[in-house]
Amino acid sequence: MTVSSDPARAGDSLTLQSLETQRGLLPYALALFGVSLPIYVWAGSFAPNSTWMAATFAIFAINWGAFYAVVNWLNGEAPRDIKARVRVHILSGLLWAGACAQIAAFAEGAGPARESLLMIAVAGAVVCFFFTAPSLPGLLIVGPAAAAAPLAGLFRAQDHRPEAMLAWAALALTMALCLILNRLLRGQFAMAADREALIEQRADSLARAERLARSKSDIVATLSHEIRNGLSGVTHVLAAAAGQGGRAAPSRDQLTAALAATQDLVAVLNATLDSETAEAGHLVIDREPFDPVSLLRELVLLNRPLAAAKGVELVLHVETALDRASLGAVIGDQTRARQVLANLIGNAVKYTVRGRVEARIERRDDGLIAIAIADTGPGLTPEELDRAFEPFQRIARTGAGVPGAGLGLSLARQLTQLMGGAVKAHSAPGVGSCFTLELPWTDDAQPRVDETAGRRGAAPTDRALRVLVAEDDPLNAAMLRAILEQLGHQVVAANNGQRAIELAQLADFDLLMIDGRMPQMDGPQTMRAIRALGSAASRAPIIAMIDGDADEARDCLDGGADTVLRKPVTVASVARALADAAARTRAPASSVRSAA
Repeated sequence: MTVSSDPARAGDSLTLQSLETQRGLLPYALALFGVSLPIYVWAGSFAPNSTWMAATFAIFAINWGAFYAVVNWLNGEAPRDIKARVRVHILSGLLWAGACAQIAAFAEGAGPARESLLMIAVAGAVVCFFFTAPSLPGLLIVGPAAAAAPLAGLFRAQDHRPEAMLAWAALALTMALCLILNRLLRGQFAMAADREALIEQRADSLARAERLARSKSDIVATLSHEIRNGLSGVTHVLAAAAGQGGRAAPSRDQLTAALAATQDLVAVLNATLDSETAEAGHLVIDREPFDPVSLLRELVLLNRPLAAAKGVELVLHVETALDRASLGAVIGDQTRARQVLANLIGNAVKYTVRGRVEARIERRDDGLIAIAIADTGPGLTPEELDRAFEPFQRIARTGAGVPGAGLGLSLARQLTQLMGGAVKAHSAPGVGSCFTLELPWTDDAQPRVDETAGRRGAAPTDRALRVLVAEDDPLNAAMLRAILEQLGHQVVAANNGQRAIELAQLADFDLLMIDGRMPQMDGPQTMRAIRALGSAASRAPIIAMIDGDADEARDCLDGGADTVLRKPVTVASVARALADAAARTRAPASSVRSAA
């Protein structure tokens, strides 16, 4: 059984190996016919027709020269087309089949040398059988063609009937032996093809292992650096707040710096998880219509204060026809599109020291929406631009002192490709850069109303919700309770799945937040049990809190969750998840997004 899963490719490999084996035999065939030429000349010297003999010698020499040229050509630049090579090999063999026919034809006028010449022609046919044995098409075509003329000459003469039967038996035996040889060679070729496939698979596996090792090494190096820097600042602030070492309480600036450090750390962790999930092919992408103009306006407004603080102008230009269009939308994942655009705009503001950042959106004739983010930052050389799209690669010339994992652009490209779009870039040192996000546009699509737009950090509903939180980690439970109470909701906590089921039986809840991994009874099992209760709580929206694993998210959605929220949670992500869950009915798992 061959390793290759492509029969056509396996067949081409066997054919190529047979041709290569036959090509290796061709010089020996050339030498053999060269050595046999004096014997042919000696036998031909007995012929009464010297002119016919000289003409036959000339034709023989022409065939020999043509065959020599073919051998050199095959040893030099052999054609890549396998079918063409098969034809060349067959035609080369037919040259010598023609030589055997010439000898048989010459023997008719050779008088007493007739039988000797015909037997020489039979010997030449045997040689043709042998040297075409590696290639089955050549063996089946060239061999019989070489044997036909000498056999016909022997059978025409009644007095040569015994020699004719002997020659026929010898050629039949030769054909049978050559078919057996061909079968054995094809078995060897198949094993060689399997070996090549195994070597190729091993090389691919080694390459993947090396990429994985480099990726893990880069992850460890990046996270160790970012975590150490971020947690060091937070530790100093917490130590001051706790009064350790006689320090005064932390100032507002210190608290702001610590908050920024933790936010950068969470962003690095999220980007790393997303990148690894996308690299493994487990990242789920939603495909729904959304309005890119509203999304871009929101992100520009969010980044404008930071740009203004640096003295950088951040402007937005929207194509007039696109701004006034009542129909049409981008088909893709709005959450992931927001993530990509936030990265592109954030990078432009982050790396631009002076000048301006311009966001421009327009519809192109090729059915794409193009969102270009141009800046007057330091710019990149072509080599630096290529390296910037590689994971965990940062440009030392422009990124010194700027936090980040070097994953933003590589993750943006991965997410965009999953949505059927592309991220393109051009840059020039000292001039600036322009990154363009291209996404598919549909004229007759109606954007879905984004319930969470503009509501970050605000309560997602007009009334306080009664929320059941099932979380076994005390620190996570306390943080989630603080966020929910900050958003104006009432919280009841359970530290395991069984307790959550009991509480759901005793009281009605407007919303349930359940950890995906808990001891004794995990999240999906808890969700299924609550959905089966038949109470009001069983019909409430469920938010599954996960650690970023795509399989865990799928299990929770299959278990009954309406949406998923990835840890570590923030006020904004919890607010979006609450609004998303409250706005949805029990949607299919494939259409549920993971909150950022």
